[in-house]
Parts: sequence; structure tokens; C-alpha cells
Amino acid sequence: MKTMMALLALGASVLAVGAQDDYPPQGGDGQNGPPPSGHRPPPLPIVQALDVNHDGVIDADEIANASAELKTLDKNGDGVLTTNEYLPPLPPDAPADAPRPPLPPIVKALDVNGDGIIDADEIANAPAELKTLDKYGDGQLTRVEFFPPRPRGQGGPDGQGSSFGDGDNMPPGQPPGNQ
Repeated sequence: MKTMMALLALGASVLAVGAQDDYPPQGGDGQNGPPPSGHRPPPLPIVQALDVNHDGVIDADEIANASAELKTLDKNGDGVLTTNEYLPPLPPDAPADAPRPPLPPIVKALDVNGDGIIDADEIANAPAELKTLDKYGDGQLTRVEFFPPRPRGQGGPDGQGSSFGDGDNMPPGQPPGNQ
């Protein structure tokens, strides 16, 4: 009887190990699955500029300093940010008239009038507009708040998640700061 129980336990262990994914967690976000097909698009320059310490959270100090950080993206010094300054470049092999992916909520919040240009007034008002994305009310923005994942089957080249590289596929309701 003991031998039979030991064999059953061994068999169940082998089955359990065999049923596990062969892939490690992706991107540090704790989700398992196969590696994405194609390439991962580059992160958004606008998020890189705002998340000064690059911890994946735009904290209260970073929100307060958002206007100054956004000005660092103004490469031609004209006082406004265009898509060429706040979005990553298109791939080199993309057609000249290739459409850009839909804008993420962080850009929509900053570009109040929706004209695709973040003008001087919008830059100056950036801290207030960023605070509108704070759905947890904790004074900081996690990736879920400033770049929510798209529903499965939409988005990037693999048909999952975000079209931009900064949108790790965090589940809705992920606790703030737990990336």
C-alpha cells in the first residue's frame, strides 16, 4: 500500500512539473507565457522623461516637476512638443506615411486640446493634468494608471498588450507600486 501511494505521488509530481510553462516570467511583471513574437517597441520618451528615477512609477515629486522634465524633450527649442519629440521613432523600415499606434492615456491627458502637440500652456499645466490619471488617489502614477494594458487580442505585433514598449501587461487593479 505504501509503495502504491509513493508511486501515485511520484506520478502526480511528474505530471505537475510537465504541465508548467517552459517560459520564465516576462518583463518582471510576474506574468508567464511565451516570449512575444517580433520585437518589443521602444519605451515612450515622454514616460522616460517624467519617470526620472526609472522605477516604473511617476511619483509625487516627479509629477510636481513634470513641466521642467517635459521641456527636456523639446529638441528644437520651439516651446512645444510634437509626436516626433514625445513618441518613439517609427521603425527604419516603416513607410513614411505609416500610421502611429493610438496615443496612450498619459499623452491624451497632457495634450488637452487633442491636436497632437503639447503646447507651452499644456506643458505648464502638466502636473494638474497628470493628477487626473491618479485613479488610486495615492499621489503617484503606476503603469496601470498612465499606460493601462490593452485587452488580450489587441495591440502590439503579437496581438497582445500595448503597442508601445512602456506598457507592461499589468492586470487591471494591480496594487500601486507593485510592478
